[in-house]
Amino acid sequence: MLIIHGNGGSINNFLYQIPYFAKNYQVIIADSRAQGKSVDPADSLSYEMMTDDLNALLDKLNLKSCYVIGWSDGGINGLLLAIRHPDKVKKLAITGANLWPDSTAVDPFVYNWAMNSNKSLQDSIKKIKTPSPELKNQLKLAHLLSYEPHITIAQLQTITCPTLVIGGDHDVIRPQHTMLMAQSIKNSYLWIIPNSGHSTPIYKKDQFNPVVSDFFTQDFRKIEGEGRFN
Repeated sequence: MLIIHGNGGSINNFLYQIPYFAKNYQVIIADSRAQGKSVDPADSLSYEMMTDDLNALLDKLNLKSCYVIGWSDGGINGLLLAIRHPDKVKKLAITGANLWPDSTAVDPFVYNWAMNSNKSLQDSIKKIKTPSPELKNQLKLAHLLSYEPHITIAQLQTITCPTLVIGGDHDVIRPQHTMLMAQSIKNSYLWIIPNSGHSTPIYKKDQFNPVVSDFFTQDFRKIEGEGRFN
């Protein structure tokens, strides 16, 4: 099982998931480039880069496929892994992910906060002759938060692995955007968690862990026609 953290996070974000899932899975988790303990001297950063890093990690471990959990930016990486390297993903569970960076996807307050924070950081760095590696990392992560990703509906429709799309009903990602993702993935379930914000793996861990576990262990089923009455 591969677990992927969000923007500016690290493996420490999953202290409630690692011991829970390690009972039944080999849990693989890594700090994404420019985050946690992973150093990244490059000037640019993209979700595609991080996704290909994860694919290379699985290759290095000689793993042909795995179950994937992604939170926030990790959910974006999970989607891209299923799009760019579909053979690597058995089943995918994502929470708090988005397809594009605007206020149709992200709560307007959060969107404006991200854009203003990015501008403030850019203005601060312009005043510094030689920005530190830490500041450069912050700018790269702020750029992701403000200007990426750019995943199309057509790309989502290429995903074939069973996918559980999760969001809080008061998430930073708009519930209607989370629903759009689920509707656009062929074999998907949708779970909007009531009374929840963005941090579902933390504040809703007692629901999140068993529901995701059941999704991974049970056969995916299509619910169509008369089955909708059940």
